[in-house]
Amino acid sequence: MSEAKPTLTPKGKAAIVFVILSAFVVYWIASRQSAEPAAAEKAPPLSAPTLSGATVTLASLSGKVVLVDFWATWCAPCKEEIPALNALRDRLAPRGFEILGVSMDEDGRKAVKKFLKKQPISYPVVINGGETPPDGWDVPGLPTAFLVGRDGTVLKSWLGEKDLDELTRDIETALASK
Repeated sequence: MSEAKPTLTPKGKAAIVFVILSAFVVYWIASRQSAEPAAAEKAPPLSAPTLSGATVTLASLSGKVVLVDFWATWCAPCKEEIPALNALRDRLAPRGFEILGVSMDEDGRKAVKKFLKKQPISYPVVINGGETPPDGWDVPGLPTAFLVGRDGTVLKSWLGEKDLDELTRDIETALASK
C-alpha cells in the first residue's frame, strides 16, 4: 500500500502565489521609491577618508550640488549604476555638480582598491568602513543616495536603483537654482 502524498488544492496554490506576488510587489515599490524629505533639512555632517588617506567632507563641497551615493562593491545595482554616474558627473561637474561615493564595504580600503582596478570611478570615494551608516544618515539599504543642494539642504533621496532620467532632471533643476 502506498502512502498518500499531500496535495495542494487550487485555492491553496492560488494563496501561495498571491503571497509571493504580494511580497515581490511590496519589495519592488520600496526599492524603486524616490522619497523626498518631509521638510527641507540640512544634510548631516559627513567626513571620511579616501583610499589615499586624505579626508573628504561634505562641507568641503559647499556651494556645489552633490549626490551622496552610499554603495558597496558587492551590491549589483550599485555596480551597474557606476558607469552612468561617472558620465553624469563628468558632464555636469563644470556646472558645479559632484558625486561623493560612500563605500559601505566591511573590508573598506581593500575591497574598494580591488574594485577600482576593474571599474574606475571619476568622483571622490570615501571609505565608511562598514555597513553602519555615518551618524545622522539613514541608509536602509544599498544603493541609497541623497541629492544635496548648494546650500547643504537635502533635496531628494532614493532607496534602490535610481531612474537616471529622473536623477538627471533633479540635478539639472538643482543646478539651475542659485
